[in-house]
Amino acid sequence: MRANIFCALISLFCTTSLCATQMTKDHENWLKERFSAQHEQLIPVVAVADIYFGCSKARKLDGKILQVKALITTLDRQELASKLKDCLNGMPLDSDGALNFGLVGCFHEQLKALPEEERLIRQQLVDKAIASLSTDERKKSFTQCVTDQAIGYLK
Repeated sequence: MRANIFCALISLFCTTSLCATQMTKDHENWLKERFSAQHEQLIPVVAVADIYFGCSKARKLDGKILQVKALITTLDRQELASKLKDCLNGMPLDSDGALNFGLVGCFHEQLKALPEEERLIRQQLVDKAIASLSTDERKKSFTQCVTDQAIGYLK
């Protein structure tokens, strides 16, 4: 009953769109405050997992490639870092090659829920984009993809 009274009062004092916007902003602010430290700690792990996944897939190092989620949630961070170092084989982490591996890994994760045929088509588009975008554009894309991916792991 108290909830019904509260809802009635809210509807009397503001329009639906204004309230929805404010509630959404309040919710976003709450999420940022609540999870920002976790998110900041998770971003580098997600980035390393994406780069390792793309590297491992391209170089066919492991017989069975762990999915990105498994790399993030089950693999020890030191082991993941070691595997990445071995896979990169001297390639700097901030190189174009590592960035490309990261994009492959991140977008693989983003597209994995799609039906097989659609996923393959979109993956080809990602591959074309990787080949045609500047380094700065690829860095921005990777940063955004990893940020979105990390948010998904906080839910």
